[in-house]
Amino acid sequence: MSLLRITKPRVFTKSVRPIDQVRLIQLIFHTHKSLLMQNLPVFSQFLRLICTKSSASFSSPHGARITNALISIFTKQPFNPDNQELRNFGAMLTHGVVENVLNGLNSWKIAYRFFNWASEQGGFSHNCYTYNAMASCLSHARQNAPLSLLSKEIVNSRCAMSPGALGFFIRCLGSTGLVEEVNFLFDQVKMMGLCVPNGYTYNCLLEAISKSGSIDLVEMRLKEMCDSGWAPDKYTLTSVLQAYCNARKFDKALSVFNEIYGRGWVDGHVMSILVLTFSKCGEVDKAFLLIERMEDLGISLNEKTFCVLIHGFVQQYRVDKALLLFRKMQKSGFAPGVSIYDALIGGLCAKKETEKALHLLSEMKELGIDPDIRILSKVIPYCSKEIDILRLIEEIKEDLDMEARILLYNSILNALVNSKSVDKAYYLLRAMMGDNYADDVQVDKFFMVKEMVRPDTTSFSIVIDGLCNTGKLDLALSLFGDMVQIGCKQNISLYNNLIDRLSNSDRLEECYLLLKEMKSSGFRPTQFTHNSIFGCLCRRVDVAGALDMVREMRVHGHDPWIKHYTFLVKQLCKQKRSAEACNFLAEMVREGFVPDIVAYSAAIDGFVKIKAVDQALEVFRDICARGYRPDVVAYNTLINGFCKVKRISEAHDVLDEMVAKGLVPSVVTYNLLIDGWCKHGEIDQALNCLSRMVGMEMEPNVITYTTLIDGLCNAGKPDDAIHLWNEMKGKGCSPNRISFIALIYGLCKCGLPDAALLYFREMAEKEMPDAIVYVALVNSFISNEKPTLAFEILKEMVDNEKFPNPLDKNDLPLRKAILELAEDVNTSSNIKNLIAEGRIPAIVCPSDVGSGGG
Repeated sequence: MSLLRITKPRVFTKSVRPIDQVRLIQLIFHTHKSLLMQNLPVFSQFLRLICTKSSASFSSPHGARITNALISIFTKQPFNPDNQELRNFGAMLTHGVVENVLNGLNSWKIAYRFFNWASEQGGFSHNCYTYNAMASCLSHARQNAPLSLLSKEIVNSRCAMSPGALGFFIRCLGSTGLVEEVNFLFDQVKMMGLCVPNGYTYNCLLEAISKSGSIDLVEMRLKEMCDSGWAPDKYTLTSVLQAYCNARKFDKALSVFNEIYGRGWVDGHVMSILVLTFSKCGEVDKAFLLIERMEDLGISLNEKTFCVLIHGFVQQYRVDKALLLFRKMQKSGFAPGVSIYDALIGGLCAKKETEKALHLLSEMKELGIDPDIRILSKVIPYCSKEIDILRLIEEIKEDLDMEARILLYNSILNALVNSKSVDKAYYLLRAMMGDNYADDVQVDKFFMVKEMVRPDTTSFSIVIDGLCNTGKLDLALSLFGDMVQIGCKQNISLYNNLIDRLSNSDRLEECYLLLKEMKSSGFRPTQFTHNSIFGCLCRRVDVAGALDMVREMRVHGHDPWIKHYTFLVKQLCKQKRSAEACNFLAEMVREGFVPDIVAYSAAIDGFVKIKAVDQALEVFRDICARGYRPDVVAYNTLINGFCKVKRISEAHDVLDEMVAKGLVPSVVTYNLLIDGWCKHGEIDQALNCLSRMVGMEMEPNVITYTTLIDGLCNAGKPDDAIHLWNEMKGKGCSPNRISFIALIYGLCKCGLPDAALLYFREMAEKEMPDAIVYVALVNSFISNEKPTLAFEILKEMVDNEKFPNPLDKNDLPLRKAILELAEDVNTSSNIKNLIAEGRIPAIVCPSDVGSGGG
């Protein structure tokens, strides 16, 4: 007969002597091991029944009287441990009485005092149930220190524990995060033979450690459980799933979920674990897909999970999904409370979806939920119309305390500032301060609450920010000064805001005055404070002042911002004061700051611009020696400098050094070298650069091709230029206006105007023609003794209004070409007609033509 079919558990409690649960479990397990392995879930439930049932429930009336008396003695103040009645009760203690007293005391401190008192009574020692009752008190009160001590005490007392009792104690420890104690207790009790853990015990263990984030520990305990003959059940796998989700091990979590799903154990709790995990990780879309999958499976979220998810979605700025979930929550029969509406309305307002927020507000009222002042104060700042603000104010039914009134008026101030009515916000604030602005109808209508409302620091911050943003800095400064007069505290944020605005307005002296006042008021300048003033000094190119501020920042432990000192370096270089820029950076180093490579690159570029390449190279070598790793931009700047002074070989050496240091040259790097070689007349070297570039799987761009086409034409290789042009187009690189000019002008220089004309027509189709190509074609046709074609191009140029102005460098070559055409018998009459019609500018007049012929 199967043990699991026993229907009369009373046979186990028939004896008047207490049962040793550990020995009973060992007897059952070892006698019927093979049978039990086939029926583990049922046996686990059976063991839980006989091992967690408290003896307290069997207390006699006599025991109940003792229990009540002890509760009365221990709760009576002051407590007297020498009470004679208490001493008498010491000899009457039973485990049931102690457990009942512990469960009946509301204070963990009193319970702990009683527990320790009971421990000291002769003939009494705690059992697993009294330990669990005490553990329950401490865990509910979140008293980790005494709970940790209790876990050690239970081991030291060698108290026998049933699997259920051990599981209960472990859950108490786990609920307060005492994972170390959980493992210690489990291992010690098991090793000392005080308990034979079962599947339920292991489930409690896994549940406790799943919250620790230690995946290795979870996996080790799971293996241990299986090796002990206990097959994982739904509760086991749920804990493991939770552990993997907490650790964001999504692949493993999915694997566990699939196993749970395959066994038909998926429920709302399992799905909620996954959904909440995705939400916390910002995977809102995945979380929502999972929720829809739950609906397909007929599984519903509970109310708490709905609330947590809606708040989570709003925090992830996904109000769209939060609203959809909100509607699902309503369809599920749950009535969202004020906190849900608060979160959704706040999220919509943050996204400036005011209409939707107002709709939710109306929905609240229809459901009989009155929006509180916190909700209204979130909506009001985003109302663009005053009528909406006033309507919301009128809906306030509750009596507002001072804090709520200030919150309301601050929201009104915010609304006025946001709707560009800064003046009204200023006057309303003045009225709040007690000035005579409340009689003004523009302000009075906002005083729906007639009691005096004294503004706070936030009130001033709102209006001062608004004034600063609208350029009314002096009014903002005046208001800032008035704060103190009404007893309102200024703060660091206001000081920083005003100093920043003053610095941006180049009012440096006032910045220093405000900084001095700030310090005397007990506020320590922040990094933002100092950098606001430092930025102003850098924009002024005030090197001495900037260095003084750097020294002050060093004292306060603040770093100067890269953008400011880089700007200063660039300005110095523009003024051809590159040496001074380098000295400034050197002074920064002496003050203990390490300037960013961007600033040094700016200094190097400054030297390059004045063609002081050797100084640029000196700075470059110096920063390399000090441990900097110049980036591609810095190397490109140096390469550009060498190319500008026609030291192309040295530029090429810099490229080799750059590659040797592991940097990958950019397209710009090769373009600089190709341009340098072309201008130096070394077209073959330029083409070698192109080959090297392609060999590094780097695609040439339109600048690369244009530079080479120009270089080939200058080198008298028009056929190669045309071949490269076709290659460029074949690779999908579209020519731009400069590319067309380079090819057309180059072909004209090579005496090939007919070929150039073909590309000119293509350029014209793209509406790109420029005066330079017209002039080049006209002159080239004249040089090739084709005056008629030259005139046609000239007339087309005039018709398209591309005639250069007198200051254009193409004006003089064109004038000479017109004079030549005027002297040619084939075109002279046509030229005279254009002049007569006034279509050629007055600078080319008949007298010019005549003088040209004379």
